[in-house]
Amino acid sequence: MKNPFFPAFPEDASLWIYVADRPLSPDEQSRLLERLQPFFAQWTAHGHRVRGEALMLHDRFLLVAGFVPDGELSGCGIDASIQTVKEAFAALSIGFLSTLEVLFRDVGGVIRSLPRPAFRERVRSGAVTAATTVFDPSITSVQALREGGFEKPAGRSWHAKVFRIPEPVA
Repeated sequence: MKNPFFPAFPEDASLWIYVADRPLSPDEQSRLLERLQPFFAQWTAHGHRVRGEALMLHDRFLLVAGFVPDGELSGCGIDASIQTVKEAFAALSIGFLSTLEVLFRDVGGVIRSLPRPAFRERVRSGAVTAATTVFDPSITSVQALREGGFEKPAGRSWHAKVFRIPEPVA
């Protein structure tokens, strides 16, 4: 099966994940992606053309991939992409979720976010377990996305250590 995430991009392509503060409607998602297209058509970094693409995932996550075939994507090229995304969110009255929020799926499969102390309390109460699906929007490469680094059980993520999520009893 061909990988669905940025199939035309190499494994080492850069990745940024932006989290909307609420689920976006299909229309909002389409308009957001359309607003980014002109930027991708002219994106450069240090005089080199950047291949860029964006996609929406689970109605909340904007994933942006960038790759410079004959150079490096850094500095002003990254800053320009971040500014473009911020402007697109603002133009559509979409807010960003705080990076201090923890993203997970509840027992019904709905994506939720909680401040870290509230998430820790859910771990203590047993409402969050090693099997709870969590999201890691801090991953930075297409390879990490393809390998399942973005969405996985809490017991196999950094969340297990930070929030002391107990191992499942065998």
